[in-house]
Amino acid sequence: MNDDLVIAGVTFKSRLITGTGKHRSKQDLLDSVQRSGTEMITVAIRRLNLDDPNQETLLDHLDWDRYRILPNTAGSKTADEAVFTARLAREVTGSNWIKVEVIPDAKYLLPDPVGTYEASKRLIAEGFVVLPYIHADPVLAMRLEDIGCATVMPLGSPIGSGRGVLTSEEIQIIIEQSSVPVVVDAGLGVPSDASLVMEMGADCVLVNTAIAQAGDPGAMGEAFKLGVEAGRMAYQAGRIPIREQASPSSPTAGVAVAAGRSG
Repeated sequence: MNDDLVIAGVTFKSRLITGTGKHRSKQDLLDSVQRSGTEMITVAIRRLNLDDPNQETLLDHLDWDRYRILPNTAGSKTADEAVFTARLAREVTGSNWIKVEVIPDAKYLLPDPVGTYEASKRLIAEGFVVLPYIHADPVLAMRLEDIGCATVMPLGSPIGSGRGVLTSEEIQIIIEQSSVPVVVDAGLGVPSDASLVMEMGADCVLVNTAIAQAGDPGAMGEAFKLGVEAGRMAYQAGRIPIREQASPSSPTAGVAVAAGRSG
C-alpha cells in the first residue's frame, strides 16, 4: 500500500525530518542523517556565516541532490525578522520552502503565536511554502491552515528539553481537525516519543537535539527511524479500544469445567 507523505505536492518516503544543529562533529551529522533515512533536513540560516562565501558551512557537507533543504528562521524574535530571514534563505538556497520560527523569549523558547501568524501570512503572499512551528494550539493551527500553510508543526514540549510529549491532548485535537500534514516538532527525547505521536495519527516528526546530542547520533538516528515506522504502522493497524475493566484474552464460552471430587 502506498503510504507516502505529501507536503505541498512533494512526496516523501520518510516521515522523519532531522536537523543540523548541536552535532558535535561533521561525522556525527553525516552518520545521523544517513542512518535516520530522512529525506528533509532543516538548517538555521541565521546561524550560518554568510559574510564569507569561502567559509565552509553545514550546507557544504550534505548532498542536496539527495535531501530537501528546509531553511528555518530560528533566531528571529519578530515577524519582521522572520520574513527577512526567509527572503535571505531563498536567496542562499534557491528554495522557497521555509520553516517559520518566531521566538522572542530566550529562556523558554516558546513560539510567539501572533508573530508566527503574521510572518506566515506575509510569506505565503510572497510565494513561500510555509511550515510554521507553533505551540500545540488547535485554534492557531486552524488559522494557519486557513491562510495556506503547507503543514502545522506543534511542539511536544520545549525545544531541546527532551521531556517528551507533554501536549498530547492538544496534538490529538490538531490531528483531528487538520487537513494538512501535522508534524510534531520539539521536545522529543527518545524514539518512543516519536512512536507515540505517530500512533496518535501525526503525519511526521522533526527531531534534532535528541539525535545530535545522543551518545551515538548515528544509532539514535536509526532508532528514531524505526520508532517512526513502528508508530505509523500501529496507527494504520488500528489500536484496540481502551476499557475501564479487564477483558480476558482467552474465550470464556464453552470452557470445560473440571469435575468435582467425590467424598
